[in-house]
Amino acid sequence: MSQNTVRAAIVGTGSYVPEKVLTNDDLEKMVDTSDEWIFSRTGIRERRVAAENETTSDMAVEASRRALADAGLTADDVTLIITATVTPDYKFPSTAAMIQHKLGASNTGGFDLEAACAGFVYGVIMGARLIESDPSQVVLVLGAEILTRVTDFTDRTSCILFGDAAGAAILRASTDGNGVLTSEYGVDGSGGEFMIIPSGGSVSPTSEETLRERGHFMKIRGRETFRFAVTKMAELVDSTLKAANLTMDDVKLIVPHQVNTRILQAAAERLGIGMEKMYCNIDRFGNTSAASVPVALDEAVRNGHIERGDVIVLTAFGGGLSWSSAVVRW
Repeated sequence: MSQNTVRAAIVGTGSYVPEKVLTNDDLEKMVDTSDEWIFSRTGIRERRVAAENETTSDMAVEASRRALADAGLTADDVTLIITATVTPDYKFPSTAAMIQHKLGASNTGGFDLEAACAGFVYGVIMGARLIESDPSQVVLVLGAEILTRVTDFTDRTSCILFGDAAGAAILRASTDGNGVLTSEYGVDGSGGEFMIIPSGGSVSPTSEETLRERGHFMKIRGRETFRFAVTKMAELVDSTLKAANLTMDDVKLIVPHQVNTRILQAAAERLGIGMEKMYCNIDRFGNTSAASVPVALDEAVRNGHIERGDVIVLTAFGGGLSWSSAVVRW
C-alpha cells in the first residue's frame, strides 16, 4: 500500500480500575475454593470490584479522560463514541450517551456495541473502517464492564473469574504507514449457550421465577469455552497476519483478551511463540470481558512494552460465540 493510504491509528490509550480488590483469599470465605485451586486453573490472584455507587459509564469516562490526555485532545474533538459492554448502565438509553454527557463532548455521535469479550476489538475495527472512509473522524472506542453485578457468587466455578474495569483508545486518520493494517471478526450463534445470561431478555423476561432461579447471572460452560478459545485465537492471529503479509517474527506483542492463563499458554504453543510475546495481566484483574484488551493495551504502552513502529495484534473471543482480531502498526 502507498504511504498516503489512510489508516486509523491509535493515538491515545487510557484505563481505569476500581479501588476495591477481591482476592482469592476473600473468595475462600464466600465459596468452597482456595487460592491454589483458582490460580492453578486460571492464573488469577485478584480482581477489582466497582464501588456501590459506581457505574459502567463512570468508569468509562475516567478511562476516556486518560486516553484523551494521552492523545493531546479534548472531548470536543471526538466525533463518535463506540462503547463495547455487556453491562450497560441501562437497557436504554445507550451507555455511550451517558458517557457523552458526562464527558461534555458536544460534537459527537455514539452507540453501544455488544459482542461480549470481543467487543472492544470489534469497536476498533468499526472505528477504523469509518476513518478510512472519512478521515476527519476522531473515534473514541471503549470497553467497559461491571461484571461483578452479573456474577453468581454462589457458583464456585464462575465467580472466581470476573472483575470490573474500563479501557479506552482514540483513533485518528494516519497516512504515515501506521494504524490498523488488517482485521477480522465473526460470530457463531450455535455456541451461544456456552456463555450466557439466560434471563432478562425477550426469551425469558424478568419474573419472580427467573429471579429465584438466578437467571440474571452469567452461566459459563468452561470446557467448551476452553476448546473454542484456544483454537480460535491461534487461527485469528495466523489469518490476520497472513492478510497483512506478515509473520510472527514481525510481531512485537500480542495483546489478547485476558480469559485464562492456561488458554493463553495453549494458544502461544500453537503459534510457536513464548509467553513473553503474549501480554498478560489476568493475575491482577481477572476476566473483564470487553475491558480486558484495552486495559492490557494501555498498560503495555505505558510500561514501554510497545513503541512507535512496533507491530502488535489485538485479539479477542467470547460469548456469541464471537471473535475479532486486528493487526496494528503502532
